[in-house]
Amino acid sequence: MTPQDHPTLGSLMLEATAQLKQAGCDTARLDARILLSSACDVDASKIMAWPENPVEPVRAAAFREMIRRRATREPVSRILGQRDFWRHSFKITPATLDPRPDSETLVEWAIERAGDFSQPRLIDFGTGTGCLLLSVLGDVADSFGIGVDISAGAVQCATGNAVALGLDQRSRFVVSDWDCDLDAQTKAAQFDIMISNPPYIALGEMPGLTPEVRDFDPFCALSDGADGLDAYRILTAIAARLVRPSGWVLFEIGQGQQEAVSALLAQHEFGMIQERCDLGGIVRCVGGQKRS
Repeated sequence: MTPQDHPTLGSLMLEATAQLKQAGCDTARLDARILLSSACDVDASKIMAWPENPVEPVRAAAFREMIRRRATREPVSRILGQRDFWRHSFKITPATLDPRPDSETLVEWAIERAGDFSQPRLIDFGTGTGCLLLSVLGDVADSFGIGVDISAGAVQCATGNAVALGLDQRSRFVVSDWDCDLDAQTKAAQFDIMISNPPYIALGEMPGLTPEVRDFDPFCALSDGADGLDAYRILTAIAARLVRPSGWVLFEIGQGQQEAVSALLAQHEFGMIQERCDLGGIVRCVGGQKRS
């Protein structure tokens, strides 16, 4: 095959965009451009500027495989194996939740609260990729954090992300079913801030999720298999034990859960209960301060 016979950037874009539109992808052209940029190791702007440029068959084949996967509604981030979040890029795996921009609301709040403490100590339950904890540590000097997850695969992923970001000396990731398997020293430590984005989607709401979420995120990271509040019932009790007086617990929540979660915090020694909205104006986080 001569270079003249190779597919071009433009022809591959047209082919892929049509395929993704037919599969029901709302961002078909954008997705195709991102994946073509990765497959061909070329800046996305060059795809638009020089659509006539030929693409080597091996790269074209790799791109078409990416498009095949995206047409099954697998997210672009999972195909690429990484997600940009806050100020960093995080590796994601099948064992982890794909971080969402709405979760940056929790990061921003945690960074703000960390300013209340000297050398703040944080603990993150359901850490997944570690994106919440590591984003906070990256912005708060002299902080230290422990990330907890029931999934060994998630802990391995988070540990790798910490190393890649140069934060492995200020973080530790452990496998535990909530606090059940934490060592005595960790259980005895008094943390300044506890954060969590736990599984909060009610079982009855799962069928209504997009295929990108429902079919590719780990079920146990999305739902408790019940009413979506079980994790908060457990975590508020844990917070009462692990968070020091005047420390904070900050949760990401699902839409409409603020009253129920606020009530649970109030039952477990937390006051100064506050809410934070995401960019869409939806209450995305609830938190409270441990009573002295």
